Amino acid sequence: MALLRPARLRPSDLLRLGGYGLRSRPLRAVLSALGIAIGIAAMVAVVGISSSSQADLDRKLAALGTNMLRVSPGHTMMGDDATLPDDALSMIKRVGPVIAATATGSVTDTSVYRSDRIPEQETGGLSVLAAQLDLLDTVGATMADGTWLNAATAEYPAVVLGSGAARRLGDVPTVYIDGRWYSVIGVLDSVPLAPELDTAVLIGWDAARSYLGFDGHFTTVYTRAVESQIEAVKAVLGRTANPQSPEEVDVSRPSDVLIAKRTANASFTALLLGLGGVALLVGGIGVANTMVISVLERRSEIGLRRSLGATRGQIRTQFVSEALLLSLLGGAGGVLGGFAVTAVYAGTQDWPAVVPPWAIAGGLGATLAIGAVAGLYPAIRAARLAPTEALAAA
Repeated sequence: MALLRPARLRPSDLLRLGGYGLRSRPLRAVLSALGIAIGIAAMVAVVGISSSSQADLDRKLAALGTNMLRVSPGHTMMGDDATLPDDALSMIKRVGPVIAATATGSVTDTSVYRSDRIPEQETGGLSVLAAQLDLLDTVGATMADGTWLNAATAEYPAVVLGSGAARRLGDVPTVYIDGRWYSVIGVLDSVPLAPELDTAVLIGWDAARSYLGFDGHFTTVYTRAVESQIEAVKAVLGRTANPQSPEEVDVSRPSDVLIAKRTANASFTALLLGLGGVALLVGGIGVANTMVISVLERRSEIGLRRSLGATRGQIRTQFVSEALLLSLLGGAGGVLGGFAVTAVYAGTQDWPAVVPPWAIAGGLGATLAIGAVAGLYPAIRAARLAPTEALAAA
């Protein structure tokens, strides 16, 4: 007489059996899946927000360019403040790969007020800078309101406010500087590659000499060079700007600061991912606990199925499938939640919402791994129950 082989469980059968186990205890299933969802949502949101921030930075760098260098005076051997030679700007412009160069000069011993009735000590921390007319194009700045200095206004008491200066002074048509009123003709947008301009009040070079006693010394030279030659230009700018004392010249690349911020953000993101992993682990423990209790409560079902011919392998597969389905539901909810958090936060920051595909795939893969591990012990325990033992316990 031929032995009857137990019927094989098709994927649709496993899905139906797993769904039955979850539907029979919906509240417990939802709470267990919620633990997985919170962990996955946290991880996806952290990766998504970090990627959105990086995408915004890459977009800004692409628009602003990474080929700008900043030249400023450093310190002498005695520790005093150095100065750039009067011909520093013209010498820098002679360097072959240099595309453009412009400068600002600090107007010392001056303070800016929105009214002549404000006490002298309340300066607001604003600086006054003499600016050359090509400053806007060289540093990649744009106007938020009004117009930039031109050949006419650069000779008269007219100023352009940096974005931070405009916020501190308010919407004023004039500002008061050293006993004279100056017309505000424009306001700059924030300048990421030259943040010192944000808190500055900019005046024409000739006007600064005429009205404020500006000495004409360059305090910052902004240089644009051919992208492929930027490191070579950076290496020679100190000797070019001040051949006699190149060690007294500081040369920096402003875009490096933004890239360094991205690196710092990446380290912080790794920390947050670790916290999300802890939340995911807690969710996995919740799934394991749910499945263990499910085995204890469903002994009669297990005994009945074993009596009707279900093998240990089929019982084991049933409970593993149930754990996988529970984790997968939590993981899918977590991915959607993380994507929603990323989209909302990126929208508030005016960033492009970016969630890398590997984060979604990794999130779902992690949930399946957690589900398989969490369901393995309960499944083995259920498969070991003998039919008579299970029915007697019921």
